[in-house]
Amino acid sequence: MSLSHYKIIAPTCHRMLANLSAILASAEAWAIERKIEPQVLLQSRLAPDMYPLLRQVQIVSDVSKGALARLAGQQAPSFADEETTFAELQQRITRTQSYIESLRPDDLAQAGEQHITLPWLPDSPLQGDFYLLHFALPNLYFHVSMAYAILRHNGVPLGKADYLGNLHH
Repeated sequence: MSLSHYKIIAPTCHRMLANLSAILASAEAWAIERKIEPQVLLQSRLAPDMYPLLRQVQIVSDVSKGALARLAGQQAPSFADEETTFAELQQRITRTQSYIESLRPDDLAQAGEQHITLPWLPDSPLQGDFYLLHFALPNLYFHVSMAYAILRHNGVPLGKADYLGNLHH
């Protein structure tokens, strides 16, 4: 059985967004239960020079929609980075998942042949396969992991099962 670019990226992004949504819901409930102001978690970061939780979630959204759009040869929908609450982050995740659901396998049929130019590498386009395997997926996992780590660092009781999500499909 071979895997198409669509089967690799679309369900993976959708799943990691769903897992991130559940992680954020757990974090919000934990904060409410302990009477912790949500902004404490939303503005937390692992190190002074790293992005806070809020921005990590926005980047997961951007990586997901951006990767799929680039591999499909399309323009990704633009979402303003204006979220300030858990509810607004959940809405952004839902909008990102809706975009993913709007794409079909045929949209990514030529993904491997795409030449993807990233804004910070204007003279070095990446071939679609390389972009998918060595940029898009690692970035997706990195930023979901950072969001998870920020919340764990703050005491939110999460485990690997929260990160991996439901393994029964």
